Amino acid sequence: MSPSVRPLRPASWRRRVLLAGWLVGAAVLCLRAGQIQLAQRGAWQELAESQHQTDKRVAAARGTILDRDGTPLAVSRETYSVAVATDQVTDVETLQQLLVAALEISPEKARSVTDTGRRWNPIAGRYGPATREQLSGVRGLYLDRELQRYHPHGDLARGVLGTVIDDAGQGGVEQAFDELLRGHEGREVVARDVIGQPIPGETFVVENPRSGGEVVLTIDLDLQEIARQALEEAIQSTEARGGDVLVTDPMSGEILALVSIRDGQTASLSAINTPYEPGSTLKPFTVAAILSNGVGALSDTVDTEDGTWRINQRTLHDIGKGQRMTVGDALRVSSNIGIAKAAQALSEGQQYENLRDFGFGVPTGIEIPGEVGGMLRRPDRWSGQSPVSLAIGYEISVTPLQMAMAYGAMANGGRLMQPRLVKELRDAQGNVVESFNPRVVRRVVDERVTRSISRVLVDVVEDGSGTSARLGSFRVAGKSGTARAYSPEGGYTAGNYYSSFVGFFPAEDPQLVILVKLENPQGAYYGGAVAAPVTRATMEAALAARSSPLDRAALLQASRSPTMPVEQASARFAAQSIDPPPPPTYEAMFGADFNGDPEAAGIPIPEVAGLPSRVAARRLHALGLRVEHEGSGEIIGTVPAAGLRALPGDTIRLRVRRRLDG
Repeated sequence: MSPSVRPLRPASWRRRVLLAGWLVGAAVLCLRAGQIQLAQRGAWQELAESQHQTDKRVAAARGTILDRDGTPLAVSRETYSVAVATDQVTDVETLQQLLVAALEISPEKARSVTDTGRRWNPIAGRYGPATREQLSGVRGLYLDRELQRYHPHGDLARGVLGTVIDDAGQGGVEQAFDELLRGHEGREVVARDVIGQPIPGETFVVENPRSGGEVVLTIDLDLQEIARQALEEAIQSTEARGGDVLVTDPMSGEILALVSIRDGQTASLSAINTPYEPGSTLKPFTVAAILSNGVGALSDTVDTEDGTWRINQRTLHDIGKGQRMTVGDALRVSSNIGIAKAAQALSEGQQYENLRDFGFGVPTGIEIPGEVGGMLRRPDRWSGQSPVSLAIGYEISVTPLQMAMAYGAMANGGRLMQPRLVKELRDAQGNVVESFNPRVVRRVVDERVTRSISRVLVDVVEDGSGTSARLGSFRVAGKSGTARAYSPEGGYTAGNYYSSFVGFFPAEDPQLVILVKLENPQGAYYGGAVAAPVTRATMEAALAARSSPLDRAALLQASRSPTMPVEQASARFAAQSIDPPPPPTYEAMFGADFNGDPEAAGIPIPEVAGLPSRVAARRLHALGLRVEHEGSGEIIGTVPAAGLRALPGDTIRLRVRRRLDG
């Protein structure tokens, strides 16, 4: 080793290695800092912002569903839940006083939610928009906005309206028009403190929510309530499993009331999704086929075989016994043998096409989901007994809606109308975006045919099986039906019946078609005995309701002119939008003893205090009075008071004892 080169000391090597390490570390830090500041700047900035603020979606108010007169049936109600973050409260006593005043809770409750050792205390209940104005911005208080679907009239039309689950419509109008009703969500940014809690008052709206549009129905609130109470009383009195009531305008196809109750469920839609064998209510359409095809006349006679007739290994029976009668009389007394024999003149094709033309076997096209088309088999699938069975309403299943629309065609001169449940659609500002006009599906039979059959159906009500549907000053046309209920699992079950009645009035110039069907009534089960009275009660209440869509002037004329020609129905069909004149007098409308003194002619208001609200409403409606009340519970009185007199159609307000939350 050269004496001029000396080896490095260990301390020098360590210093150089340490220096190199520092230089490398500094270089790595600089590179990483550059990467963060330049290449990853956006991502880190977004993360930082997310730690100091949060993006929140703001629900839009769902659109309103209205009845034909603009009365809300389903609305969105804004409510707020309130919670206290105790570790953020600076003045506990002042906050307690504010909670007592704004939320109307007890001082003890206010102390329990502010003095507890828990950091987060929600306060039970939902509070209105006024609460936000009083409590917004108070440190330690947090309000969470919620939108709830609210039905001002309870479950009166729940099946038609549907429900809302997770802001999505389920069933009924809510589902069918969900896109229009749901609106568009908004967006807001909420600032957060160092521990991630929202800072009161530091909320910034980025995009305002836009409310949903409106759906205006053809449903008339008064008629819906009348039909509902009539059906409930019938189910209660007959102990039926359930039933349906439909009220329609035969000229326009508008559905004015649709009520279905099954197994106590008021949200049922059995009127459109539960077919049944109609029995004798189908006989008028069999006669219509005979007349329109020119293979018979009402004056033709048939031999009813003294009430028993065997054909194709099947025996038909009639309740009454006789020998010969006309086809018209066979329809009037609902003779199975007479109608079945008369129908033998029809070919299978004629019989099938007639029923299909009246709308049986296919969906009607109503605007809400869930409708079924029933069952009408093609002739190539018939058995030897099928023509006879179909003639009297068996081997076919129909929905109450199909039957109501078919009778509408019988009432309006032979035009099958498409049912209309929706009158118009509006945007959030109330501007009409789409209107739904009456639509004729097809002409089924000539007007002369319907006129002839209508006269027989009037006789059914006057002195036939439907006398329980007779209505004072007006003539009613209708037909009752009683059919054994069929189950695919067990066939026909003894004692299980569908009892129905379909009528239209006034018979000479029909304004309403009313269908009533009861499922499995106990005791008396004939349609004329249990369903026809419901039809009459519905008609009487509709006449008493001052705001019903009836043309009072036409009713008055019909009551004075019992022989008004059916052609007038065609004139009304072509003129749907005539402003009605002032209502006629009660003497002319109802034939009451009216001496010019309203107090003397009025109805004494009964005492209903102490009764449940639904029972009280039934009693008042039975007297032809309208009822107004909010909520349900025990009745404490009425306005006007019990004992005073009211005229038919007057509104009685029920005073309900409110239930207070504990």
